[in-house]
Amino acid sequence: MPVLVVVFGRFCSLTGHCILDWVTNWTPNHGQNYDPVPYRPARIPAEQALETSASLRARMDERRTVRAFSTDPVPEQLVLDAIAVASTAPSGAHQQPWTFVLVTDPDVRKQIREAAEEEERISYAGRLGEEWLDALRPLGTDDVKPHITDSPYLIVVFQQRFYIEPDGSTRKHYYVDESVGIAVGMLLTALHLSGLAALTHTPSPMRFLGEVLNRPRNERAFAVIPVGYPAEDCSVPNLTRKSLDQVMVRV
Repeated sequence: MPVLVVVFGRFCSLTGHCILDWVTNWTPNHGQNYDPVPYRPARIPAEQALETSASLRARMDERRTVRAFSTDPVPEQLVLDAIAVASTAPSGAHQQPWTFVLVTDPDVRKQIREAAEEEERISYAGRLGEEWLDALRPLGTDDVKPHITDSPYLIVVFQQRFYIEPDGSTRKHYYVDESVGIAVGMLLTALHLSGLAALTHTPSPMRFLGEVLNRPRNERAFAVIPVGYPAEDCSVPNLTRKSLDQVMVRV
């Protein structure tokens, strides 16, 4: 069966080693009174901070989206730690509306690949539209998705559109798209800084993921993220990122 990792505060590996235990039992904070606690992080000296930021910028500039993965094993703790990092993302009203499903079962991954490729065949045959196909052409993508079964790990990220109370009643979650998007960005960053490659795959439509993984009615698939090392013969598109001047405006 797939391994399910739901991160709220306490996060333990399969060996029982807990890496985050400052919150033991997360419960919704809807309607609770404001309860401030001190926050006094140590200030990093400017010289050290500049050195750290320059190093981070250089390392992140090396990140590339990978579609050809090695089948070599990856220490599972690297992936668990990255998911734990992602779960520290800010979220609307601190509702943390995400679920990370870590899929390792070969049969389940095969089901996901078959369903994804079926949807992709329809999309590439015309459902996407010519403008979208033109946008994809420099990336060299097609409807064959070996990364789903080749990579050692597959993380399927779900949005929790609302919270289901124990009695079956529901409460709306706010800014779900933004919250989960930030968490996925932090996940990709953590994976890259741990020496791993990843791909953000969004087959459309993605309803089949909830069915294959038996997710509850409040969850909607957001992204499929294969994780592993690049294959020895891996290649990536020859692309150029926008410069800082092209993405930043001073006011």
